[in-house]
Amino acid sequence: MANTISAKKRIRQNERNWLRNRHNKSMVKTETRKFLQLLHQGDLQAAQGAFSQVQKRLDQVAAKGSLHRNTVARRKSRLARRLKAALASANVG
Repeated sequence: MANTISAKKRIRQNERNWLRNRHNKSMVKTETRKFLQLLHQGDLQAAQGAFSQVQKRLDQVAAKGSLHRNTVARRKSRLARRLKAALASANVG
């Protein structure tokens, strides 16, 4: 148990930051799930819109520091690759 005032304050800050980070990460996962579901259904127009929304959310989370910027870049790259592959297969088929 913390004894000093600064240690007690640090505990409060950690709790607040943990909740904020958890919310941000959950929001990103939800947006990603929506995008992947649209992609799986074959609704490419809506998937493109959802992809831009996912990118926006990822950039916001990276700016806040909830996720590392390299992690965000990797996730955006992987999602973009999936979208591009789906668009290419739709044009071929």
